[in-house]
Amino acid sequence: MDLDDILPKRPDDPLTMLVRQDLDPMSVEELNGRIAILEAEIARAKARIEKSVNHRASADALFKR
Repeated sequence: MDLDDILPKRPDDPLTMLVRQDLDPMSVEELNGRIAILEAEIARAKARIEKSVNHRASADALFKR
């Protein structure tokens, strides 16, 4: 899968800028810090997805009695 297919089309989008950032000048410590931040963001996004799914299931259960 090509990154251009999944990234937002705006070049100033923060995610697009993050993915296109040159990693070569970063130290190992900086890269580990970046990974930790990205993993935390993934966990935050997954928690939001779970909350949305649970909310939807609760609403469906309430109205489908």
